[in-house]
This record gives sequence, structure tokens and C-alpha cells, in this order.
Amino acid sequence: MSDKKTIDVYDARAGEYADLVEQTKMPGLDAFIAAMPKGAHVLDLGCGPGNSAVHMAAAGCVVTAVDASAEMVALAKAQPGVNAHQARFDQIEGTALYDGIWASFSLLHAPKSAFPGHLSALHQAAKPGARLHLSVKTGEGEFEDSIGRFYAYYTIEELDTYLTKAGFRLANHLTGEDRGLSGDISPWVAVEAYA
Repeated sequence: MSDKKTIDVYDARAGEYADLVEQTKMPGLDAFIAAMPKGAHVLDLGCGPGNSAVHMAAAGCVVTAVDASAEMVALAKAQPGVNAHQARFDQIEGTALYDGIWASFSLLHAPKSAFPGHLSALHQAAKPGARLHLSVKTGEGEFEDSIGRFYAYYTIEELDTYLTKAGFRLANHLTGEDRGLSGDISPWVAVEAYA
């Protein structure tokens, strides 16, 4: 995430968000973990309270968890086996570092104008053949939700185009809908792709 208002919402409601996601296993997490090689280095981008990262670490992955919210990072650091630090999307650097990148409902807080650059940086940071999990809310446009968080919404076709242009090879889509922190039920898509 990049805007201060969205980060402030997550800082203020980190505990509430942690309670919400503790009750929900992120879609595609088991398949993502199963696809990782032994001792895989995984980037959890926008890790929130570390609810996915802790499962990856328990399965033997070496997890680098990052989030722009200081309060979320503090919660993630408390999870066993999770190395978490504060970073924005535009601070992801490096070449061929990760066997897997987990970007679950995080990049949807970046403006569409910045999205291609973020995907390019992730592709560069991924090892050849690394697995990417990217989930976003589906729809069109960019706007704030009812509690003040910025969102960019994507159609499946639009998301596929962005990923292909960034050099990722598409593999699978999952779709569904869930109730979020705002209380609204939103449709989503999760894309599995490879660098």
C-alpha cells in the first residue's frame, strides 16, 4: 500500500483485522505451500498480521514478510518463524531471490498507474519458475471503501493482461467472495502464475 490514509486505517484496526483473518484461511494457501521446494524462500507481500506467513514457516519455508503498516508488522513479528519488516510495495528490490511470492489482497491497495512497476519488480525478485499468488477484489475503477482504504479493482482479463506483460505465465484462477474489514461482501480472484 502506498497512501497514508490506508496505512493509518490498518494501523488503527490491526487487532480487529487480525481477528477477522484468523478465522479465514486464505484461498490457495495450501496449494501454494505444497508447490514450494524444501526450504523455499518466500516473500509475503503485504503480510498483514502474518496469518499466512506463519503457515508457510511451519511448513519449512523461509519467509520474508513485509507490510507498510507498523502495527501489522508488529503482529507478524510475533508469529513463530516469521521474519517481518516494514516496507512499501515500491521498496521491493533484488534479483532471483524468491521461490514463491504471496501477494494476497495487498497489491489492490496500489494505484493502477503503479501496478505494472510493482509486477515488474516482483518478476525480477522471483527466481526463474517461481510461483506467484496474487489475489485482488474484482470490479472496475479505483476508489475508497467505506472505512477510507484506497482500492484498485480489476477484471480477470485486465489482471491477466498486466501479469502477462510483466513476464508471468498464467496457470490457474480461483474466484469467490468474502466479508472484509469494512463489513462489505466483495467478489475476488486469485491468480496463480509463474515467473
